[in-house]
Amino acid sequence: MEEQAMEKEQRWKSLRLRGLRQRWIFNSILPIGTLLVLVVTLFSAGVSNYYYGTMQKGLETRAQALANSFNEYFMDNGFSSYYQKAVQSAESFEDKNRIELQFIGSSGRIQVSTSGLTAGTYPGTDDILQVLQENKMTPTPYQGRDLETGEEILAVSCPLTVNGRVVGVMRLVTSLRSVDRQVMFVVLAIFLIALVCMLLVVFSNLLFINNVVEPVAVVTEAAKRISAGSYGTRIENKYSDELGELVDNINDMSLKISQNEKMKSEFISSVSHELRTPLTAINGWGETILEDDLTDDPEQLRRGIRVIVNESRRLSTMVEELLDFSKMEDGRFTLQIEDVDLQAELEDAIFTYQELFRQDGIALEYHPGDGDLLPPIRGDSERLKQVFCNVLDNAAKHGGAGRRITASVGQESGCQVVRIRDYGPGIPEEELPFVKQKFYKGTSRARGSGIGLAVCDEIIGLHGGTFSIGNADGGGAVVTIKLPVRA
Repeated sequence: MEEQAMEKEQRWKSLRLRGLRQRWIFNSILPIGTLLVLVVTLFSAGVSNYYYGTMQKGLETRAQALANSFNEYFMDNGFSSYYQKAVQSAESFEDKNRIELQFIGSSGRIQVSTSGLTAGTYPGTDDILQVLQENKMTPTPYQGRDLETGEEILAVSCPLTVNGRVVGVMRLVTSLRSVDRQVMFVVLAIFLIALVCMLLVVFSNLLFINNVVEPVAVVTEAAKRISAGSYGTRIENKYSDELGELVDNINDMSLKISQNEKMKSEFISSVSHELRTPLTAINGWGETILEDDLTDDPEQLRRGIRVIVNESRRLSTMVEELLDFSKMEDGRFTLQIEDVDLQAELEDAIFTYQELFRQDGIALEYHPGDGDLLPPIRGDSERLKQVFCNVLDNAAKHGGAGRRITASVGQESGCQVVRIRDYGPGIPEEELPFVKQKFYKGTSRARGSGIGLAVCDEIIGLHGGTFSIGNADGGGAVVTIKLPVRA
């Protein structure tokens, strides 16, 4: 079954590639081929008209000159010497090997000809009829098939007149065989040149489309593997053009998906552990309080209730972070904007955590800047307080070893700036670019979901401010929050 599925997939892939080639050929080669056919047709028609037109014009000029001379020198003396003069003219005609000179009577029968084979016949072509029946006085051409021989000919008929009356026709006839051959040769040469051009276009287009299709097939196959779950798959980049850029983007996408999947797996594992720990503590102390009689030991009872309250608070915080993260992912994360006293919100957060940190042996120091009251800013007070609480809690978890945390607020360059610093081991330099990414926990073993800082960064970003994390001089990490002061 697996082999059949692979064969079917390969067949479908080949069909798609053939379809791409067909569309490419139809959209690029067909217009060029049509243009070449049109050019060859027009050029061939032009060459044909040029050759036949030049030949006809030369034959008309020569026929007119001969007819004028014959009318002037022989026909003025009357019709009596016409036949004798016609025979003499035919015998003295110099170009009889290429052109046939004919003298035709008023009945349309050839009386004298440089070719004895046609004498006595009736050509019956339009040029003769127009001169004899319509008294046309100008040279009349005819191009077509000779009714007697079936050969393609070009003929020019001129009237022979006595006292202004047409009594006969002098006609020059030549075969079109040689000029047809020459025209055919030129047209064939044009066709071969066009064919070579078309083949070059087809070859270059096929070469180009193959150079496009093959990388597309490789990219498609890699994209399938990525969509099937092979995150981190990389494509060898052998291109320096747009295809190379596409391959780099797909490789980058694959790497980022792999990293995100890894972080998600770690996040699920971490959250599962984080949820299990407080639930175990709550469940254990709850059972202890229910089953054991602790009325004689009120200190132990208060301790158990304190653990239940603290762990419940931790669970509530984690649930809130998860809800906020969910809102961030689907675009439902919004702010309730109003005038906010940033300093008051920071002080409330500090007051909330000061006693908790003191119980853990961590001193939380607050520096209100120059002591001047800061003007209110536009923002969401609940969200900003959430940021301050999250950062303070994060400082205690990761930098509590320093037993000291400082917080300050002030105004700098049109922004209100909050700095919260711990005096712990700091953040490894290689982890600094990633600490604000969702799910990222780095090498830290502190408890948490890994999305708190990502939520903080999103909140400050929605306020138009900046949220940055770095290592402070002298040790420890420092979080800097800048919020613009709006008029």
